[in-house]
Amino acid sequence: MIKILKVATIAAGLAAAGAIHADEWKYVMEEGLTDPQGLYATKFKEEIEKNSDHTIKIYPVGSLGESADAMEQTQAGLLQFIDQSPGFTGAMIPEAEAFLVPYVQPTDPQEVRAYFKEGKAVNEMFHEIYREHGLELLAVFPEGEQVVTTKEPFRTPEELEGMKIRTMTSPLLLKTYESFGASPIALPWGELIGALKTNMVDGQENPTIWIEAYGLDDLAPILTYTGHAQYTTAVMANSDFYDGLSDEDKQLIQNAASAAQDYILDLVVEMDEMGLNKIKETNPNAVINRLTEEEQAVFIKRAKAVEEAFIEKAGARGKAIIEQMKKDLEAARS
Repeated sequence: MIKILKVATIAAGLAAAGAIHADEWKYVMEEGLTDPQGLYATKFKEEIEKNSDHTIKIYPVGSLGESADAMEQTQAGLLQFIDQSPGFTGAMIPEAEAFLVPYVQPTDPQEVRAYFKEGKAVNEMFHEIYREHGLELLAVFPEGEQVVTTKEPFRTPEELEGMKIRTMTSPLLLKTYESFGASPIALPWGELIGALKTNMVDGQENPTIWIEAYGLDDLAPILTYTGHAQYTTAVMANSDFYDGLSDEDKQLIQNAASAAQDYILDLVVEMDEMGLNKIKETNPNAVINRLTEEEQAVFIKRAKAVEEAFIEKAGARGKAIIEQMKKDLEAARS
């Protein structure tokens, strides 16, 4: 009887010890569960919970305040993981805005995969920079090629002249559309539809998944593929939290991040195609334009001013990143 009690006591102790190490980790993002960030987060959670006793609690957009609030909570260690795009982190990490510089990322799906999985800029250079801000960079992935939707067609900077194009609240994005010939207006996402309806703006940029989902093609039916950018986002962990983990848990997180990145790289291509096909099927007024290489070359030349503005803000390290991104782009294409 004593022996049985002793065994039971040991078993209870082991169970308690296991419970101590089975943590609930908090993960916040800027989008909903069915959006690209949500689908990545769900896959990440699935991988963590499948291969450990840990659990992940996901907080979709708005659950914990605005983007700045979520980042503050992550850096303070109240949250373990965050997914946030360079358009928001750029104020804190100027080098992150390299992802907003036009024509330094590919748009072909196979090239995109190589660029984000193997590129030195994405997979090496940014890690040290994010570390300086208390963040362990786990993955960077695209949510789709940026497509410009307008009410009137354009194929040249001259035809864009005078068009009021909405951008996220990033000075570098404003600079991009200024260099392209437009008259950009920075607006929060929540004001975009109203601005299109009232002609406060004449167009905007987003991947087709967002254009179709929110009916932006109904309000600005000319879709122009300029080939200038991907909408990119980054998944990070609080670095103090990460450093305090066992080697086993660190590897668990790295494996989950890699698996989720593989998953979303394929899925985003499908979602992009699905968004475009739905627009073609449901909107008879939609016009799809793709700039030729010759037409793109004019915009690429003008984008040099954006690159210079980025380097002026981000300094020598920013310049090195842009140079490496260009090398990674060429490597992906070859």
